[in-house]
Amino acid sequence: MHVPVMLAECLEYLRPREGAVILDATCGLGGHTRAIAAAGATVIACDRDAESLERARENTREYAGRIRFHQATFARIGAVLAAEKIQQLDGLLADLGVSRYQLTAGERGFSLAADGPLDMRMDRSQGRTAAEIVNFESEKELADLLYGLGEERRARKIARAIVRARPIHTTGQLAKLIERAAPRTSRIHPATQTFMALRIAVNEEMGQLDALLEQIPEIVKPRGRAVVVTFMSLEDRKVKQSFQAMAKDGRAQILTRHVVRPAQEEVRRNPPSRSAKLRAVEMIGEGDGGFSQRI
Repeated sequence: MHVPVMLAECLEYLRPREGAVILDATCGLGGHTRAIAAAGATVIACDRDAESLERARENTREYAGRIRFHQATFARIGAVLAAEKIQQLDGLLADLGVSRYQLTAGERGFSLAADGPLDMRMDRSQGRTAAEIVNFESEKELADLLYGLGEERRARKIARAIVRARPIHTTGQLAKLIERAAPRTSRIHPATQTFMALRIAVNEEMGQLDALLEQIPEIVKPRGRAVVVTFMSLEDRKVKQSFQAMAKDGRAQILTRHVVRPAQEEVRRNPPSRSAKLRAVEMIGEGDGGFSQRI
């Protein structure tokens, strides 16, 4: 079952309402999208994963008239808005977590538990796979990737084990290899950070996040709001620094003086939410705070 993370908090800061136009930049399976549409807003729902978008359409069919779906990366959001003839938005939401569907479907190659091909592409029509990185990068490049993107302290040991065990074709092979090379020291699987680093690299997630953050001052109108939910310290740092820079330049007001975390009850009901962090800004500039102006 799909459970949107920090839904009440996202809606509180986003303020969806009748007549507003809001971009859900990470539609996923449609949980946040559905709630925004239920509040009366028109939603531009984007995701780079075509399969997730199809599921989102099913999950939100009750509000089909208020939602327009687009398969797009963060870097292509400007093109999406131009196609929709939208100049500026009343709000923007980005939940940077990976959906439960992606993490549990073995054939997608993200899962530690379900064996499948080492893929990890959000958009399976583009880019290199995790298998290509694992099997063809040098030991040093692998170690740097695991440490830089996964913050894996045992990166060198894991990279050395990977290179010696090549070729590696499935998630199960890789997970077992890492478990032997870097034995478990907690309840968290020892391959977790390696899988995360590979996923980030495959999908160029840091570059895409930079592209999203750079666009916010241009595509969100004065008094409009941007809400970003992160799950990794690398992402949260980028969002925090970007929002601080916007505030320093007088382009935005930070609404979350301290990072917002999920309530204990939500973490109990939905354990994957435990690492979520929400930050929000309101844009500053001339304007009457009305609804989106169309080109």
